[in-house]
Amino acid sequence: MAAEKLTKGRLIQILFIMAVLITAFTWRTITYEEMQSINNNKITCELTADKCISSDQKTTFDIALNPYPATANSELIIQFDNTVVKPSATVEGVTMYMGTIPVVFNKTTTGWQGKFIVPICTHTEMQWAATIIQGKKTIIATFTVKK
Repeated sequence: MAAEKLTKGRLIQILFIMAVLITAFTWRTITYEEMQSINNNKITCELTADKCISSDQKTTFDIALNPYPATANSELIIQFDNTVVKPSATVEGVTMYMGTIPVVFNKTTTGWQGKFIVPICTHTEMQWAATIIQGKKTIIATFTVKK
């Protein structure tokens, strides 16, 4: 395309497009609302043999890990007591990402029982986190697995 002379019509077209763009950017800046983080509703706790103790040491949950202490490459069970709503959960490595492991929950007489297996890591101990969702509540339960 050869260089063309800037005509009055072309100048009006350029100014019109600039005005539309400036208006769009200004409107988006004024009406922008920062999205709330989903992490605000998450509760973290340390998973043990009989309960899950929150990070502030003030709250416990009826969530247990068996066998405790956990060992890699063997079936682990998360027991979630006194609940009507079926939880869903996934387990991921904290120390090293080794994929997302789904937890399959089945109804028991006292609540829900989820079974899963974590793989063996090169470390002698590895920190894992189970993200448990039950209704609108999300609990991140961390635990340590030994080789």
